[in-house]
Amino acid sequence: MNRQTKLVIFAFCIVKLALHLIADSNSGFQGDELLHIETGNHLAFGFMEFPPIIGVLAFIQNLFQSESIFVHHIFSHLAAILILIFVSKITVELGGKTKAVFLVLLCFIIAPAFLRSQQLFQPVVFSQLFWVLNFFFLTKYVKSLERKYLWLLTFGAVLAFLTKYDAVFFIFGVSSLLFFKSTRQALIKQNFWWNIIVFIILISSNIIWQIVNDFPVLKMFDRLYETQLNRQTPSEVLSDLLMALNPLTLLITIPAIVSMFHHSMRNYRPSTVSILLSTIFLAFSQGKGYYFYPIALTVLPFGGIFWEQIMLPKRKWLIYPIGILLAIGVILIPFGMPVFPLESYLKHDYPYENRDVVKGGQFNVRFEERYSKEKWAVTLKELKTVYDSLPNPEKNNTIIWGKHYAQAGAVNVFNGRYDLPKAYSLHGSFYNWVPKGDMPETTICLGYNVGDFFNEYFEEVTIVKTIYNPYSENEEELHQHIYICKKPKHSYDELKTLFKDRVFE
Repeated sequence: MNRQTKLVIFAFCIVKLALHLIADSNSGFQGDELLHIETGNHLAFGFMEFPPIIGVLAFIQNLFQSESIFVHHIFSHLAAILILIFVSKITVELGGKTKAVFLVLLCFIIAPAFLRSQQLFQPVVFSQLFWVLNFFFLTKYVKSLERKYLWLLTFGAVLAFLTKYDAVFFIFGVSSLLFFKSTRQALIKQNFWWNIIVFIILISSNIIWQIVNDFPVLKMFDRLYETQLNRQTPSEVLSDLLMALNPLTLLITIPAIVSMFHHSMRNYRPSTVSILLSTIFLAFSQGKGYYFYPIALTVLPFGGIFWEQIMLPKRKWLIYPIGILLAIGVILIPFGMPVFPLESYLKHDYPYENRDVVKGGQFNVRFEERYSKEKWAVTLKELKTVYDSLPNPEKNNTIIWGKHYAQAGAVNVFNGRYDLPKAYSLHGSFYNWVPKGDMPETTICLGYNVGDFFNEYFEEVTIVKTIYNPYSENEEELHQHIYICKKPKHSYDELKTLFKDRVFE
């Protein structure tokens, strides 16, 4: 990699990091992040919705004892920069030079797909990192057939699996190594079954955890298919993916598909076939559009190489119109992450989204983190008012029940500022952290428009506060209600039994 290419990569790293830091200053926590942060306080070999790596990262971030967005995005930002670097390294490994890297990274920066998904503290960004890292190791192995890259790929696959279960799609794609004589012979000579055995041993702790806990991840997938995946059509997934990648990046992605199977890439055929196998398996599994983002990251380098090696040698001037056209794509960046404050977004960007406002709402803002700073500040202040209104004997023994895990997570992240008791929930992984024994005589409950939900579990249920959210995308979350609930009908253990099959509802 020459000095000019390194400078291009460094410049894009600065731009990438700047965008994320600006977004940090204009946003709050997305609901799932509040769950992920809480996992750091309950380290385990697995969680209801995902493998254990996110909990380890959260534990490290929680050592700062901070509610800062920046602190809880440290690893996400680091992963985003590493993704950029390894996408560049893949491009170089495939034969690309400065122009190819420039075009690939320009697509990377303007694609909304790689903005928000790499901004939030979620397994998604780390899944993308390990996907491109492992594709880099795969390409190095295909090129050199050196055993060390096979072991690096093995350990990388372990980390990917322990980060997000979509690693199985990448691992399925790696089976392409068995389809080609040169790689198959190398695998046999290097006793590749030991790599398989080591992989299984290293992920076994998470598999055992799933078995002991009655495979909650399978229940989550069943719920996901029931409520979302079975309702989407291939055309919807494709259109969502096209917009997420930015239509202008078709200038790179379409040539990339041609380049992948061009004779100049014949030495990398196992790598290109692995992409094809992963895509087919994912499509067959009815994956959402964003499930394909890691695959897109491995496709882009081929597009950069197509232009640099096939088109530009004869028409060098093409680099300028292509670069200008791609640069125009920056206009979509505000739709991919909150680079503007909420007020500016509502004034300048929101009108162009033409989104229907739900009945009773005012704005219908995409992405909860755009307004969640205000949302949780109001919610926690109201909870504090209700909590302080309780007599001291009740106050000293009460606890907060958040119907949704994000509500419980918000209370626990911000309770240091508001001096509130800890919150629990029976939703998602919070189910495993519910206290034991008898419930207190008084519980403060927090829920969206849940009707008479809490009446089933308390003799007395009184709504004391209603909090309006004018930005909600759906009617259910337009209002949050705070209840004072007394005389519980069940113990915590009995509640867990009642909710055993309702964890993801």
